[in-house]
Amino acid sequence: MTQTAPDPSPIVQPRKLGKKVMLIADYVHPFVYRTAFPQGLPEIDAVLAAGDLPGYYLEFLATKLTVPIIYVHGNHENEYVNEGDGRIPARGVIAAHGRVVEEAGIKIAGWGGAPRYRERGGGQYSAFEARVGLGKLAWRTRRGVDILLTHAPPAGPHAGSDYAHRGCTEMNQFMQRRRPALLVHGHIHEYEGRKVEYLDEATGTRVINAYGYRVLEI
Repeated sequence: MTQTAPDPSPIVQPRKLGKKVMLIADYVHPFVYRTAFPQGLPEIDAVLAAGDLPGYYLEFLATKLTVPIIYVHGNHENEYVNEGDGRIPARGVIAAHGRVVEEAGIKIAGWGGAPRYRERGGGQYSAFEARVGLGKLAWRTRRGVDILLTHAPPAGPHAGSDYAHRGCTEMNQFMQRRRPALLVHGHIHEYEGRKVEYLDEATGTRVINAYGYRVLEI
């Protein structure tokens, strides 16, 4: 008796949100940080900032654009401005770490920092802290989420080759549970030679490296 081969698994298609967003991370891009900005920038719905961007850069964007600017902090935690004798968070922008925010018709969960790679220093988290924090975000997004905005990448093709830039497996678990349309991260610089984005076939999530500057239809 001849057995028929099972049908191949269907190709997972990314979910479209019908928005256009500006992505930035890790680098003060000269196209953005200039007097004439936003000249030459296409119409966008929001800015997603994936960490390790100085506070003055975020505030500059807030003075130049009328769309929401949503950010998470990076492992260097430099998203502050100096004022008086101390530092304050950048103004005019929306901090998303550990929160779920809804702007421009997009529901965004935020998780800043990177897996701990040295004993001291902020902007890092243990596996336990990631499991608890991302678990809380998963509960808060039980009715759905569009984007997971992070600094470090998930485990997989975008993970760095060194310990400090390794992927975060707890993000993969979040993707499995909530299947966001996008995961936007920074932390992995151009020297790593990775592709800008890939599709996580298990969940249909587009995983995008926001390093530098780009405008993307989502």
